Amino acid sequence: MQHIHAGKVRDLYEDGDSLILVASDRVSVYDVVLPTPIPDKGALLTQLSNWWFDFFADVPNHVLSTTDVPAEFAGRAIRVKPLKMIQVECIARGYLSGSGLKEYQRTGSVSGIALPPGLREGDKLPEPIFTPTTKAAVGHDEAISFDDVVRQEGREVAERLRELTLEVYSRGAAYAAERGVIIADTKFEFGWYEGEIVLGDEVLTSDSSRYWPAAEWAPGRPQPSFDKQFVRDWATSTGWDKEPPGPEIPADVVAATRQKYMEAYELITGKSWN
Repeated sequence: MQHIHAGKVRDLYEDGDSLILVASDRVSVYDVVLPTPIPDKGALLTQLSNWWFDFFADVPNHVLSTTDVPAEFAGRAIRVKPLKMIQVECIARGYLSGSGLKEYQRTGSVSGIALPPGLREGDKLPEPIFTPTTKAAVGHDEAISFDDVVRQEGREVAERLRELTLEVYSRGAAYAAERGVIIADTKFEFGWYEGEIVLGDEVLTSDSSRYWPAAEWAPGRPQPSFDKQFVRDWATSTGWDKEPPGPEIPADVVAATRQKYMEAYELITGKSWN
């Protein structure tokens, strides 16, 4: 087994004809990995993602096995197909928040999609929208339009990416709503396998999505969350300039962050973590 790639959170190993995707306990904010891990984060993300992969069993994905992995990675790794990744971050937004909110406040649109005037932070959009970004190897991803994806990948591929992104998001958000959770937005990655576009990486986790408690949703302000927005907000409050190195996370913030990831897992899956 050969280590072939280290991402901000995940490590990738080559093992014969397949790959082992391992989620660590590292946490990154503003594209910087903070020096303090969050205990169980890798396992929580992996198990939540695996649950969603099962939920979307009719959508082609990269999973080969959730159990046939090296013992030292058990619970936080999956065996996957080797994909030729498509160089687009496929983002679906159902609510106005984050970088989408900033772009809307500046231009009245997000990724070239005009939105109604007067929307507030946290407002539900008239319908979910596809707001892709570049997939930067280093630095920050940049917002692009659907037409940019057409120019990069061709119209047929761009339309398929948009269709899959909005379908998986909409179905997942509808299910989560039944569990008292708003999935405000999320990010997917897709790749090619044997001539087919398949879903890769992770699905609707607390790292790739904004999870809000539905009972506390109130547009016009930042929303309480079950995701790493909690760590982002803490990091920002320290006065950190968002450049490496990141600040050490204090023990109480570590514990609260772990609790939020655990709550998201339990609310969505209906299973107890411990």
